[in-house]
Amino acid sequence: MEIAVLGGGNGAYAAAVDLSEQGHQVRLWRRNAHAFGELQQTHTLTLLDHDGERSVTLKTVTANITEAVSGAVLVVIPGPAFAQADIAAALAPAICDGQVVFLPPGTFGSYIMAKALRDAGCEANVTFAETGTLPYLTRKHGNHRIAITRRATRLPTGMFPACNDAKARAVIAAAYPSIESCEDALSGALMNAGPIIHPPLILMNAGPIEHFEHWDIHNEGTQHSIRRVTDQLDSERVAIREALGYDAPHFPLADHYNPDGDEWMYGRKAHSQLVDSGDWREDLNLRKHRYMREDVAMGLAFLVSAGRFGNVATPVASGLLALGGAICGEDFNSTGRTLEQLSLDSYTPEQLQGVLQNGF
Repeated sequence: MEIAVLGGGNGAYAAAVDLSEQGHQVRLWRRNAHAFGELQQTHTLTLLDHDGERSVTLKTVTANITEAVSGAVLVVIPGPAFAQADIAAALAPAICDGQVVFLPPGTFGSYIMAKALRDAGCEANVTFAETGTLPYLTRKHGNHRIAITRRATRLPTGMFPACNDAKARAVIAAAYPSIESCEDALSGALMNAGPIIHPPLILMNAGPIEHFEHWDIHNEGTQHSIRRVTDQLDSERVAIREALGYDAPHFPLADHYNPDGDEWMYGRKAHSQLVDSGDWREDLNLRKHRYMREDVAMGLAFLVSAGRFGNVATPVASGLLALGGAICGEDFNSTGRTLEQLSLDSYTPEQLQGVLQNGF
């Protein structure tokens, strides 16, 4: 299958190398051609996973988005939520009828990008999909080497518009057979694990993160008190899903940490593999890192706004959102991604469901 992968981060490189090794024809795009380095000439990445280390060749490496997207059946965008609107604007002249755009995860980016295409005058019949997590536990080791610690075994995925679910699911499943259908894109957005796992870890570990050169939030930072906060935060997410009419499974984050519980998105015992890899002993700039700018400023803000829409109290999410805003000197309730910002707060639940099911 012809697949475009857009982005230059950990997830994009992991998707490009993994899908290429599966036999798909992958075109990797990023804005800055210079940032590719030797990859633009060699088209070759080194993959390191449980099967060892080997070289994998990509079909195309380009800074021309039309070259990347034209003819692609599936467009995979594992980039940060704050880049979605700009990427949609770049996609508008290149995207075509029938293509499927997969956002792993999305933070309701499926709606954002579909609206951005429409606002740019693009009339192509495109389906957007978003899932609960990146399909890989992964980190880049330099510009040409990518380590994949774990691949997702369950990917709850919602489509926008939901009426295109069956066709879009078949396309995505050819690349990611572990996808499972959610009711719609909002249900998929409310599966996003990033705003649940990362905000407590960075905000409640802010002192050691700024004091030590490297601090593994998933090892030293995942202590019982923090886990209790995470569990309460996740209970708010599940309550919102239930209030909005979404059914189980809700993929509670507790299953990620419980090696004997229900299988979570990365399967059982993924947390211990993540810690053992050592790849998450990182230097985190709390004001700039994706965990803050995406998972707090956008993800938590969106969750809190969904709570307001569903009349669900979110004291833990709201408190963490306020703490993140204090660290960054911003009011994320005003600047973050919310249903109010998207002018969806005035919709009735029935009106919102109409848009989610049928699009614009």
